[in-house]
Amino acid sequence: MIEIIDTNDSRAVRNKNNVLALYELMINTKISEEGTAKYVSPAYIQHNPLIADGSVALGKFFAQVTRERARARVVVHRIIAAGDYVWAHVNFLNLFNDDPNDTGIAGVDIYRMDVDGKAIEHWDTLQVVGDPQNSAPLIAPNIPRANPNGMF
Repeated sequence: MIEIIDTNDSRAVRNKNNVLALYELMINTKISEEGTAKYVSPAYIQHNPLIADGSVALGKFFAQVTRERARARVVVHRIIAAGDYVWAHVNFLNLFNDDPNDTGIAGVDIYRMDVDGKAIEHWDTLQVVGDPQNSAPLIAPNIPRANPNGMF
């Protein structure tokens, strides 16, 4: 994992660590409601239209996903923290299927953290990773790649 952070900025270091811990509890260890209670503010504002506002709603959403998908996990490839903001470039695997060969969904999550180090606001952008033959399977399946670069 690549980390970009000013290690002299204790707030940024704490916020980065809290986002990593949130992913670990919420998805990888599948104790979503415990993770969101600890690392997400009750006043959490969600900009992803699939999930309601609030830490409870986020915890319930991922609790359902991880109950239904035993293989669900997240891999953080890059994380940047500055002050109250954390950006994470991640691969969400098996969130919507049980296929052991799932290539996942690439995501960039942006968190705004409050003074206590809890996520207070979140934005994301998501793209299906696809396979080597498809460049953008969600938008236009079976379009040949214009370059050999992967998502990560």
